[in-house]
Amino acid sequence: MSGLRCVDVCAGAGGMALGLEQAGFDPVLLLDRKPVACDTLRRNRSAWRVLQTDLLDFAPSRHRDIYDVDLLSAGLPRVKAGAVAAPSGAAPELRLVEATVYLVHAVQPRALVIENVPGLVDAPDLEPMRDFIREELHHLGYRLLWFLLNAADFGVPQHRRQGFLVALKMPWFDAFRPPAPTVRESFSVGRALHRSMAAGGWPDATRWAGQAAGVAPTLVGGSESRGGADLGPTGTRRAWARMGVDGGTVADEVPGPDFRWAPEAGRQGMVRITTGQAALLQGFPEDWVFAGKKTARYRQIGHASPPPVARALGCAIRAAFVGPESSLDGYTPTL
Repeated sequence: MSGLRCVDVCAGAGGMALGLEQAGFDPVLLLDRKPVACDTLRRNRSAWRVLQTDLLDFAPSRHRDIYDVDLLSAGLPRVKAGAVAAPSGAAPELRLVEATVYLVHAVQPRALVIENVPGLVDAPDLEPMRDFIREELHHLGYRLLWFLLNAADFGVPQHRRQGFLVALKMPWFDAFRPPAPTVRESFSVGRALHRSMAAGGWPDATRWAGQAAGVAPTLVGGSESRGGADLGPTGTRRAWARMGVDGGTVADEVPGPDFRWAPEAGRQGMVRITTGQAALLQGFPEDWVFAGKKTARYRQIGHASPPPVARALGCAIRAAFVGPESSLDGYTPTL
């Protein structure tokens, strides 16, 4: 079997689709409601068919080529704490969960992936949502598995716990195993960003990289209605400060030869990361281009699903379809 096809909804900056492409899936349709995200997708993969529309308004009957695809993936907006735990008429994030499940009715993929916050898997207040998903998908002949993955276990230099639902039709469900970690040791921030930090001639790049010896805290994209780009709330900024990084903002460019790194002096003595460096911390390749101004770029990055995790998950699903030998050592992107 070859030429596996997938549909990716709420595609964002393309982290999920890119990882699935690397795992051997051909994205036949990507859907997102934000113009800037669709622009990002088109800039990086001109051959991908990108549709700008809200998932709640999507009419699959107008896109019949998506029927019977192998995989439907959805990196849905994060379900917020305190969201009403009932799909119909609830918070917007839960309505999108409901819409994804109803899309399965029409598309009938062999497999479904929904990625969200860790609470997707076991939060008590989301149990009604899980019950809804389970009942609907069981009715359609799917079996479900809920599990957590940490991006740091897949070579991403970031502590990022993700909640996943994977549903497959029989007999492929019995052959599926969640992906195992792909690295033995975590990839540190300093190792990931040393080269880019030194690119502007900053003489302290090596010394800084030695201090930034841990993985990054979870990047947070933030709300569209809240301020500019920063690396997260107070606790996250403290973790960045221990690496000598000012987490209160995002830089326009890497430090130059005259920058004096003195983190003991406070924020003005700390280095700042750029949106391109944030993308590296999210597992994107260096040549992945993000559309929009700085804040828009950073939000796309912060909300993205890390491609290395999506690749590992795609390889696990592919192995369930065609056998363990299907895990790929390389891939040929559609440019």
